[in-house]
Amino acid sequence: MPRLIPSLIGALIVTLPLAAADFPQPKELPAQAAFPDPLLFRDGKKVETKEDWTTKRRPEMLELFKHYMYGKYPTVKTTLTAKILHEDNKAFGGKGTLREVEVSVGIDRCPPFYVLLALPNERPKAGVPIFVGLNFTGNHTLIADEHIRIPTTWMYPNDPGVKANKATVEGRGKRPDTWPLDAIIAAGYGVATVYNGDFDPDTKESRGGMRPYITPYPAGEQAPDFPGTIMCWAWGIHRIVDYVSTLPEIDAKRIAAFGHSRLGKTVLLATALDDRIAVAFPHQAGCGGTAPSRQNNPKVESVKRITTTFPHWFCGNFAAFGDDTTKLPFDQHSLLALVAPRPVLYSNATKDECANPVGQFEMMKLATPVYILLGEKGIESEKQPEIGKVLDTRLGYWIREGKHETNREDWKVFVAYASKWMK
Repeated sequence: MPRLIPSLIGALIVTLPLAAADFPQPKELPAQAAFPDPLLFRDGKKVETKEDWTTKRRPEMLELFKHYMYGKYPTVKTTLTAKILHEDNKAFGGKGTLREVEVSVGIDRCPPFYVLLALPNERPKAGVPIFVGLNFTGNHTLIADEHIRIPTTWMYPNDPGVKANKATVEGRGKRPDTWPLDAIIAAGYGVATVYNGDFDPDTKESRGGMRPYITPYPAGEQAPDFPGTIMCWAWGIHRIVDYVSTLPEIDAKRIAAFGHSRLGKTVLLATALDDRIAVAFPHQAGCGGTAPSRQNNPKVESVKRITTTFPHWFCGNFAAFGDDTTKLPFDQHSLLALVAPRPVLYSNATKDECANPVGQFEMMKLATPVYILLGEKGIESEKQPEIGKVLDTRLGYWIREGKHETNREDWKVFVAYASKWMK
């Protein structure tokens, strides 16, 4: 009989039917060439009701993803305290307020994270909806404001103003279009973004950031289900949600999460783990996120390649599937199913074949039966939409001309989709 263990995952209280010790080693799992059915229990029985899904199969699926792919969710308790470092209530030509806030999590030796918060000054009584997420280049690159702090942690070597993996003032204001704060607040939305390295630097050579302090493992120990960087970033997004949910200017029922590329993978996982996120925008998220692990297209990123190049993104178990993805007891449509019935927009670009846009659309189709079980429609087209045309259904899809990046054209689509589903 399954053991029922209460567990807190983000804002979701679930029962876990199995402990990690009950899961087989990756090599012992049966091969499944076809995409596994998310509505089948591990013992082969069919999910018949919403209750079956909510109380049994969904928790089982979450544990499978944590054990075999992303690693354990850090369960350490946090107590947030916030300190405003800078505030300008006449920013964006007087139309908005810009703040940078230092947030401590109340964990011994754990560094704070820094939230760049942009809000429209005209706000409804209930508060504004908000986009939350992580950025790659540091808050200082998103706006040319000399008061915004320069990060002191590890930085990507090819980013603007970075020298010897350290940020400099030369990067200030050099990436305004990845999070176009002016346009987002003009549309009536807030923004809360944090440099991803505040939570865990994106390097396999370093275990800096918060990771050593938010896990049950001593520094230097690496268990097969040790949380990878993507899980640590997801944990970080939840802490941003914790913070913005306390602000009177924010409507905490209308929180959208956005992330690009590896941060898009993070957004889908973070949304699956936390039902306070109302809408998800995993942009060009590809393998390990929105695209299938089971694929035979040599032009798209594979599990073998991603776990070799970026082993720190995932738990140690996931690399074991690089040579045989048929042994995975799930695929990425199952992660999307864990978000159901909330709206999700998958967005891609024509020159970003590595992210497998076609495979992503198939994942949405395969997740749709779970949406239907829960009383909602999923994706409402059998055919991928034309380039430039937005399919803005509850499971939405959009592909534009261009490459692997985030720009202002993308944000016009994101804001329009959010406005439809967060009225």
